[in-house]
Amino acid sequence: MSQMSEKVISVESGVKKDKREWKINVFALLLVFLVIATFITHIMPAGEYAHIEKNGHTTVNPNSFKWIASAPLGFFDMVKAIPTGMVEAANIIFFVLIIGGFFGVLKSSGTVEALVSTMAKNLANREKLMIPSIMLFFALGGSLMGMAEESLAYVPLFIPLALALGFDTITGTAMVLVGASVGFTTAIMNPFTVGMAQGIAGLPMYSGMGFRLVLFVIMYLIAVTFVYRHAMKVKGNPLTGVFGKFDTNKSDSVLTAKVELTTRHKWILTAFFINYVILVFGVIKYEWYITEIASLFIILTIIIAILGKISIEDTVESFTQGSASLVSGALIIGVSRAILVVLNQGHIIDPLLHQVSEGMKHIPPSLSVVGMYNFQAAIHFILSSGSGHAMLTMPIMAPLADLLHITRQTAVLSFSFADGIGNIIFPTGGTLMAGLAIAGISWTKWAKWILPLILTEYVIGLLAILIAHYIGYGPF
Repeated sequence: MSQMSEKVISVESGVKKDKREWKINVFALLLVFLVIATFITHIMPAGEYAHIEKNGHTTVNPNSFKWIASAPLGFFDMVKAIPTGMVEAANIIFFVLIIGGFFGVLKSSGTVEALVSTMAKNLANREKLMIPSIMLFFALGGSLMGMAEESLAYVPLFIPLALALGFDTITGTAMVLVGASVGFTTAIMNPFTVGMAQGIAGLPMYSGMGFRLVLFVIMYLIAVTFVYRHAMKVKGNPLTGVFGKFDTNKSDSVLTAKVELTTRHKWILTAFFINYVILVFGVIKYEWYITEIASLFIILTIIIAILGKISIEDTVESFTQGSASLVSGALIIGVSRAILVVLNQGHIIDPLLHQVSEGMKHIPPSLSVVGMYNFQAAIHFILSSGSGHAMLTMPIMAPLADLLHITRQTAVLSFSFADGIGNIIFPTGGTLMAGLAIAGISWTKWAKWILPLILTEYVIGLLAILIAHYIGYGPF
């Protein structure tokens, strides 16, 4: 490494020692939310909607709400919600651990280092193309096939590349997470959000696509500009970067290392690409979800071990070490789910939906659509699952939109924007927290960095639903 780079890192270390940084432990933050949720069960009346089967899914009957006896949770109930939440979120937790193990084996094959080194050298004078290209890939994945948890597999792949090109860990992480979030927010053909919400609302599948396509372009350009400006700022002054658990001393080594892609590496990358094609096909054609996708990565791990001529002992050790590096993020997912468990057991969510829907009936439609948007954002803080969020709220919001003289398509759009924007800021989101765990970035650092983008996207979403309301965004 050059003397200049050593000096920068030395100065950075000094700054970190002298400057006290405000930090919040994510586990502690989630436990505070858990206590608050438990307290709410003591002060808010309980109620519930009847559940019915509709279009192959369990949903709620919007006309069936009734008040029931309160079900306040005690201290032990609150504690029990943590393991219960981990059980309910087991599919995501184990998916994260499997992804970690997969990358442990992939790294041990030397393919990651060779690929990053080759890409870094090829992009040495064209690094400005990397950010928009990679973000477009994940934005399309999120918008067309609902890529969310799947994107976690690529976070550790692009962080070293970002570092090698003079950027920071946040840049590598944001290219993946923010890119996927742009797609999830605008949801041109996302089957897990817009597809499900439109089905519940009785709208033609993927109708209104043209307006969402325009919003996709706007959101993509703003997100790319935000990430790009940060990356260029870090490249000019590394002290402004956030590097997480990644060693900045190794950022130049990828450019200078004499690691080339061998035939064996190329076969492994080919297997990786084929795996992704199969994943996309399975998600679109057969509606695969976490279990099937995790199984694909287990098969790919075995194939990589064979192609890379890695012994069984080394494969198991690499897989175990890779999984171990993500245990913290996996546990965070379970603890965040515990908050929803408490609110469900206390029968709090349904009364919240009922009271808000009743309150919005008495205000002008232009204000009601704003209230609907903000309410969906608040619900997403509690329920981070896009499909779960749709199943819970759209049976209420769709008929409510009729009463308020708001098109059902506008109601779906307000849900989609609230869901997508919340995915990259709320600490209750399992995918976000797992991605930050992979990068070694604290949630407080991430939130401080991304807040300007969140506020910008929120305003765009607000304008979008107001425009949708005034133009009668439909078909109905």
